[in-house]
Amino acid sequence: MKKVVLAALLTCVALSLGLPMVSFAQAAAPGQVQMSDAEYQAYNGAMTQTTPQAKAQAIEAYLTAYPQSAVKVDTLVALILTYDAVPDLAKAVDAANRALQLDPVNLRALTYATALEKQIADAATDPAAKQTALDSAVTYAQKGLAVSKPATMADADFKALQNAAYPIFYNAMGADAIGKKDMPGAIDAYKKELAFVPLAQTQTSGPALQDTYFLALAYEQSTPPDYLSCAFYAARFVDYAPEPFKSQIAPTAKFCYKRYHGGDDGYDAVAAVAQANLFPPDGFQASVKPAPTPADIINGVLASTPDLAALAVDDREFILQNGTPDQASKVWDAIKGKSVELQGTVIASTATQLQVAIGGDATASKTADFTFTLKAPDAVPDLPAGATPAQKLAHTKAVKKAADDAAAIADASAVGKTVTIDGTYDSYTPKPLMITMTDGDVQLPKPTTPAHGAPAHHTPVKRAQ
Repeated sequence: MKKVVLAALLTCVALSLGLPMVSFAQAAAPGQVQMSDAEYQAYNGAMTQTTPQAKAQAIEAYLTAYPQSAVKVDTLVALILTYDAVPDLAKAVDAANRALQLDPVNLRALTYATALEKQIADAATDPAAKQTALDSAVTYAQKGLAVSKPATMADADFKALQNAAYPIFYNAMGADAIGKKDMPGAIDAYKKELAFVPLAQTQTSGPALQDTYFLALAYEQSTPPDYLSCAFYAARFVDYAPEPFKSQIAPTAKFCYKRYHGGDDGYDAVAAVAQANLFPPDGFQASVKPAPTPADIINGVLASTPDLAALAVDDREFILQNGTPDQASKVWDAIKGKSVELQGTVIASTATQLQVAIGGDATASKTADFTFTLKAPDAVPDLPAGATPAQKLAHTKAVKKAADDAAAIADASAVGKTVTIDGTYDSYTPKPLMITMTDGDVQLPKPTTPAHGAPAHHTPVKRAQ
C-alpha cells in the first residue's frame, strides 16, 4: 500500500499553471490517503506527466480506472488546473462541475470555476456571450461566498482560504455588475475585493490595481455621479500604475476632481491622500471644497447686479434655466415687454418667424434659444381710381421697394446667416430654453456710401519761354 500526500501534489500543480493559487487546506484530513500499489502507480504516473496535454489524458485515464477513488475530488481539482494550462477552458469548467457534483461546497473548485468563467468572459468579443460567462462566474462566486467552514478545518486555515478566494469572487461580481450598468453593485463588489487582498497587491500591476480604476469608473457613472470618489480611486490608480496606463488615466482623475471642485487647484493633495490610503480616510470629503452650486452662482449674480435688465444674455439664460421659480421670475420680470436689439445665427427661417441661436451654449451647439415672430411689412396702398401718371409711378416704385426689401430680409435671415434683429420679450420656457420675442424686425445692413475722391490735381503745363 502507498500513501499519497494530497496538499503537496495539488500545490505543485497550482503553482505551475495559470489559475490563481489558493490555499489547499481543504485537502482530505489528515493529508494522507492509503492506495493500492496499482492505483498509486496510475495516480503518480498521471500527476508526474511533464506536459499539460499528457497530464490531462493520464488523469482522465486514472479517474476512469478508479471511479471510486478516495482522492477523486482533489484529482478533479488538479484536472481543472491541467486543462487550464492546455489551454482548454471548456474542459476545465467541466472538470470543476464534476468536482462540484461530488462536493458542492468545495471552495477550491468554486474558486477555479469562477476564475475560469471570468477568463472566458474576458476573451469574449460578443457582448451577449461575455455577459453570459460573467453571469455564470457570479453563480459560482455566490455559492463560494456562502460556503461555511468545515468542522474539521482550523479557523486559521479557512480564513486563509477565504482570503485567497474572496477577491476572485468579488472581481467577477464587480465585472458582472459593470456589464449590467449596476454601479452600486459594482462599487460594493470592488470595495470588498480591495479589502480582502494584501495591500501590496493594490500598489502594483494586477487585478486589484485594475479594479481600483474600475471602481473609479463606477463612481463616475453612478446616478448621480460621485466625482470626488472617482477622483480618489482614479488618482490612486495613477499613483501606482505603470506607463502607458498612468498617462492614459491621469486625465480621468483630474476630470472627476474638476467636476467636483470646479478647478484643478488642490488636486496634488488629493493624489497624495489616495496614494497613502486604500480607501478615503475619515474627513477626506470635508477637506475638499465642492464647486459652487447653480444656486450659489445665481445668488451671487443677483446680489451683485443692481439692474437685472442689464444682465448678459448668457447670465440671464443660466438663471432662467437653473434658478428657483423666484430667482427666474426676478430676472424675467426685469425684461418682459422690453425691446432690444440682438445678434445671432439663424437656425430656422420662414416668412413670419425666425429661430436664432444667441446665447453662447446655443451658438456652440447650433441650437435655437430665441424665436422671433416677425412684424408684418407695411402694405403698399392700392392705386386709387383715376390715378395720375405721377401716382402710378410712385406706386410702381413702392411695390418694387417692398419686393426688394422682402428679398433683402429673406437673404439677411437665411439659415446659417448672422442676423441683427429687434424684438420684444414676450415669454419663455426653461427646459429646453426658448425665449419668445414679438415684433421681430430684421435690421438690414446700411448701404455704404463711397467716399468722395480728392479732386484731381493737374500739373500745369509749362509754356515755352
